[in-house]
Amino acid sequence: MDHRSRLLLKALVERYILDGQPVGSRTLSRHSGLDLSPATIRNVMADLEDMGLIASPHTSAGRVPTPRGYRLFVDSLLTVKPIEVEKTEAMQDCLQSADPQRVLSSAASLLSSLSTFAGVVMTTRRSARFRQVEFLRLNAQRFLLIIVTDQGDVQNRILVTDRDYRQEELVEAANYINQNLAGLGFREIKSKLRKELQHLQLDISALMQAAVQTSESALNEESDPVVISGQRNLLGVSDLADNMERLRRLFDVFDQKTSLLQLLDASSRAKGVQIFIGGESDLVPMDQLSVVVAPYEVDGRIVGTLGVIGPTRMAYERVIPIVDITARLVSGALNHLNYELAVRSG
Repeated sequence: MDHRSRLLLKALVERYILDGQPVGSRTLSRHSGLDLSPATIRNVMADLEDMGLIASPHTSAGRVPTPRGYRLFVDSLLTVKPIEVEKTEAMQDCLQSADPQRVLSSAASLLSSLSTFAGVVMTTRRSARFRQVEFLRLNAQRFLLIIVTDQGDVQNRILVTDRDYRQEELVEAANYINQNLAGLGFREIKSKLRKELQHLQLDISALMQAAVQTSESALNEESDPVVISGQRNLLGVSDLADNMERLRRLFDVFDQKTSLLQLLDASSRAKGVQIFIGGESDLVPMDQLSVVVAPYEVDGRIVGTLGVIGPTRMAYERVIPIVDITARLVSGALNHLNYELAVRSG
C-alpha cells in the first residue's frame, strides 16, 4: 500500500467508527485531508476492496472496514490518545482495597464505566498454598481461622473444636504452622504433621490438624474465574442489539464464559495490550465483537488478564490506553498488598 491508500483507509475506518454508516467517496473527499477528487478516491477504494481491507454492503454504495482492515488499522495506522494524569490518579483511587478480589472486581467495573462497554477480568488462580494462618477466638470451642495465600488472597473459616483453647495455645499453633508448614503443598504438610506431631506430642495437635484440613478445603474451593461488568452497556450498541439472534449469542457468551476464559487464558501468555478482532480470530466468539486485553502481574509473574469487550466498531485509540493503564494499576495495587502482607508477617 502506498501512503495515499493508507491515509484513505485510516480516514474510512475512523469515519465508520464515528458514524456507524458506510463511508462513500464524497465523505472521504471531505474528511481525509487529501486534495483528491471523488473519482480518484473511488479508484483507491476499489484497490482497498480488492485487498480485502474494506467491503461494500449490499444496500449502500459506501464501504465498511473488514476484520482485515481493522487489523491493519490498529496495528499500524492508529494514533493512541494518552490518558491525563488526573484521570489516571482517579483510576488508581478506584482500585484501592485491602482485598485482592475486591481490586479485581473494581477493575472490571472501572473498565466498563470508562469504555462504556463490558469490562472483564480473569481472576488470579487461587493458590493451593498458604503464606500464614491466624486464629481468632470467637467463644468457647469456636474460632475464626484466617488463611492468607502466597498470592495475598485472604480466606476466613469458622473452626469448631472439641475443647476450648487458651490464647497462648492459639498463638503457639499459628506460630508452628507458619514457621514449619507455610509454602508447602498439602500432601507434604500432612505427611510432615503425622511425623512431627507424634514426636512432639503437643496438646494443640488436634487444633493444627483441623486448621490444615480447613485450609486445604478453603483454598481448593471453586471460584468464578471470570468477573464481568457492564454487559448491559452492549444493549445500546446498534451493531449488536439490532439483531435478536446476535443478541442471544452475545449473552450466551457472558452466561457460559467458556469462550471468554479460553481467550483470556491465551492472551495471558504475552505481555502488553493485545487486540482480538471478531471475524479474524477464532478465539473471539462473535464476528461483531472485539476484545482489547492486557495481563496483570504480581511479583513480576503474570497471574491474570483484564480487558474490554465491545463491538468491532469501537474507538480503539481510547480503549487501548484504558486497558493498558488499568492493567498497570491493578499490578501495582496487588504488589502493594503483597508487600504490606510481607511486612506484617515479618
